[in-house]
Amino acid sequence: MTKNCLLEYFNTPYNTAPFSKIKNSDFLPAFKEAIASAKSEIDTIIDNPDTPTFKNTIEALAFSGEQLDRISSIFFNLNSAETNDTIQKIAQEVSPLLSEFSNDITLNEALFKRVKAVYLQKDTLELTTEQQTLLDKKYKSFSRNGANLPEDKKQQLREIDKKLSTLKLKFGENVLAETNAFEMLITDEKELSGLPEGSKEAARQLAESKNKSGWLFTLDYPSYIPFVTYANDRNLRKHLTLAAGSKGFKNDALDNQENVLQIVKLRHERANLLGYKTHAHFVLEERMAKTPENAQQFLDELLEKAKPAAINEFKNLEQFAKKLHAIDRLEKWDASYYSEKLKQKLFDLDDELLKPYFKLENVINGAFSVANKLFDLNFEEINSIDTYHNDVLTYKVTDKDNNLIAIFYADFFPRPGKRNGAWMTSYKPQYIKDDVNERPHVSIVCNFTKPTKTKPSLLTFNEVTTLFHEFGHALHGMLANTTYPGLSGTSVYWDFVELPSQIMENWCYEKEALELFAKHYQTGEIIPMELVEKIKASATFHEGMQTLRQLSFGLLDMSWHGQDPNGIKNVKAHEMEAFKDTSLYPEVKENCMSTAFSHIFQGGYSSGYYSYKWAEVLDADAFEYFKTSGIFDKKVANKFKENILSKGGTEDPMVLYKRFRGQEPKPEALLKRAGLIKN
Repeated sequence: MTKNCLLEYFNTPYNTAPFSKIKNSDFLPAFKEAIASAKSEIDTIIDNPDTPTFKNTIEALAFSGEQLDRISSIFFNLNSAETNDTIQKIAQEVSPLLSEFSNDITLNEALFKRVKAVYLQKDTLELTTEQQTLLDKKYKSFSRNGANLPEDKKQQLREIDKKLSTLKLKFGENVLAETNAFEMLITDEKELSGLPEGSKEAARQLAESKNKSGWLFTLDYPSYIPFVTYANDRNLRKHLTLAAGSKGFKNDALDNQENVLQIVKLRHERANLLGYKTHAHFVLEERMAKTPENAQQFLDELLEKAKPAAINEFKNLEQFAKKLHAIDRLEKWDASYYSEKLKQKLFDLDDELLKPYFKLENVINGAFSVANKLFDLNFEEINSIDTYHNDVLTYKVTDKDNNLIAIFYADFFPRPGKRNGAWMTSYKPQYIKDDVNERPHVSIVCNFTKPTKTKPSLLTFNEVTTLFHEFGHALHGMLANTTYPGLSGTSVYWDFVELPSQIMENWCYEKEALELFAKHYQTGEIIPMELVEKIKASATFHEGMQTLRQLSFGLLDMSWHGQDPNGIKNVKAHEMEAFKDTSLYPEVKENCMSTAFSHIFQGGYSSGYYSYKWAEVLDADAFEYFKTSGIFDKKVANKFKENILSKGGTEDPMVLYKRFRGQEPKPEALLKRAGLIKN
């Protein structure tokens, strides 16, 4: 191994990523070397003179490219959580190389010939269920990526994939640059009327850190959300809302409209090339929904149930706002502000009253306690593991017999170079090789309110559920127990991946769980049960409107990917047409959702955004099962761990779900929980 390869640095505790030793200049040579090494492994499979077997072809392929996977995970995780101009430039160079390498595999006729030879014998081979799944997945990874195409079409596919990888990166870079570029400096304290003290203090600290006097607000969620929720100054709320809603939509150097049109057209062209009607048909073949028609029907059925409630909630909110402040009409920049005011009136529940009970460290420990009670996991903070930023916490995760289960990273605060939102990721998958069960390295990345000089990080209730959500994904990664890395942890159908995350949110509403961690950061007092009851009562507040909002995103996604997009010339006009059945607020000409819709244009959710609601059906149905026996019932928890969390993508998810639940999921549990139908 030459000295360029990053993996020479991996003489680390638990074989963790050696962040402090890695220089940006290491990445490109390391990628090139790892690609060459992976190609060599592929050549070894192809050149094997023996008859193709599951072991010498499919299994060998499953374990190939380990170096490249690790380097990629480190690099692209940094590009999301701690990026800079140099890393972004390397990403632009590396992405086409990786795309080309991927195509070198899937379009390699000699390799496909061996894979196909094994696949054609599959009914005569004595394979485990996991091996059958791997064989099926490997064959499809070729057939669904052009292996059966003639040479000229294969070349066309390569060109499309190269262009797509570059366009998606550019899309994400533009959104991040827009987010980082916006600042709203306030110098008159009267304009901060209504804002919580913690938000004001954080804004002042941010201004000081940039040598400015006053209060500085940005589009980072911990800054943006409190301002649009509490600030009395309507014009400033409007200014901030328009800035957030116009990302990538200003006809300037960071504009994403052409990127959106190019991405959807190339995806459609790619799907057609492979014999599929649309990109959605291609994607959904490998999802629980199976077809765009099923996904669309699912969205339409929920829309039918949610829309009457949403319209009623909107009317009530508008009447409340007009009565309170005599505004002409309710606008998008009024949504969070008046919703919070109405929630406080109806439930006497203010997020600011709740925050003292949700100190970040307590909530983290609460998530750990819930995982311990359910799955016998122990979390020990350790300082021997290298990180890419001082904010990142590291933990050793063990079971009740002190066996290592996982290494866990947590990165909670916003900063320049870190994209907005929250996500779970992995630096090393779990797999079993040479009788050694390699344990995973899993991370969650969030953007929560930072501690100030006078207060620790105190979370809103929404941030609490976000932490539990991402922690649920992390548990899916940590508790993986499969043979092959490509089937491990969250490597499942996209409309199944949100079940472990969304089900964990349910514990945030339960008295038994809240008592473990919801303690006042100054007095240690456990959250009063009247507040718990109010949290539960308010859980379905504006559920119709929230459901409509989520459905609108799913419908927008399907409108971009479920039809031929070549006739679409205007991004905004297309979006308004997609939103026509879900719009409640007056249209804002300066705003466009698509140009910053990173989930579907940069992330992996294209044709899959519906899966959030799909997974809610699963999680509501699954949690109802927990509640029948008690939310910490070990028997149900073990069934969930054994059939869902540990199995990854080794079997069809509906088979796994029915093995856990004893039946297929029913939407009634979700509709009841949301208050959209009566119990």
